[in-house]
Amino acid sequence: MLIAILSLLIGLFILVKAGDVFVDGAVQLARSLKMSSVLIGAIVLGFGTSAPELVVSTIAASQGNPALGVGNIVGSNVANLSLVLGVAALVTPIALTSSVIRRQAPLSIAAVIIFAVTVRDGELTRLEGGTLLLLLMLAMIILIKSPDDTVSSEQSKGETLRRSLLFSLLGLGGVLAGAQLAVSGATTVADEWGLSGGFVGFSIVALGTSLPELVTAVAAARKKEAGLIVGNLFGSNLFNGLAGGAAIGLVNAGSIADPKLTGGGLIAMVLAVSFAYLQGARKRRIGKADAVLLLAIYVAAMLWLGVG
Repeated sequence: MLIAILSLLIGLFILVKAGDVFVDGAVQLARSLKMSSVLIGAIVLGFGTSAPELVVSTIAASQGNPALGVGNIVGSNVANLSLVLGVAALVTPIALTSSVIRRQAPLSIAAVIIFAVTVRDGELTRLEGGTLLLLLMLAMIILIKSPDDTVSSEQSKGETLRRSLLFSLLGLGGVLAGAQLAVSGATTVADEWGLSGGFVGFSIVALGTSLPELVTAVAAARKKEAGLIVGNLFGSNLFNGLAGGAAIGLVNAGSIADPKLTGGGLIAMVLAVSFAYLQGARKRRIGKADAVLLLAIYVAAMLWLGVG
């Protein structure tokens, strides 16, 4: 049991550190290639910070524990737009631009809702996984084709490019190793303590895999980079729902077998994401009062799924 707990903690620690390296390398690589701010925030950072969720969920599902994988995605989506956004908004008010309100956020919310509808029956089939993958490709095309005049001014240099690529690959390798340890430890802990894989995925594992988003958001908030925060969080939720859901479906893991997760957990996810968007769209900013409400939603969701 002690070994399982240590495996979980070490795995989460490696995930956070490796996720940091991966995100930093990916962002520097994107800037070296003079990618636009939309691509850096919504796609590069969104994918980079959701890589731990994707890897953990895929490994869990492939090892016959789809509830842990789905719980990780659901819990991470809740954490992103309640815990992470709330903490960032306590540091500095988060302004939402028109492009976020009209394009990035609706795409993210649609991805979350589609994922919820797909798993509500307690199973993700290969056909559903393939459909989610196609929708992910469509969403990427929409984001890439969307007009955005803001392009990084950094010049591409061969040495910087190679170094960024190296750090990206090293970070990704660390994410894979950390995910394997975390899934192994979390599965054993769940069995020993009589907890469902869905709850462990929703709470412990999701919190761990959401730490890259939290670290990135707080750092961006201190630098007053509000656009980067919302782009990252909405982008991460988009990848979580479509890429993570696709991966679980394509490995054909079988029944999720956790009614509480596919019931109350999915409701909590959709409510948290929708509330964050509606508050931001109505006021075009997330202030400190909104931050308190978002943090309360996160606590309530944890209690809701954990009780009973």
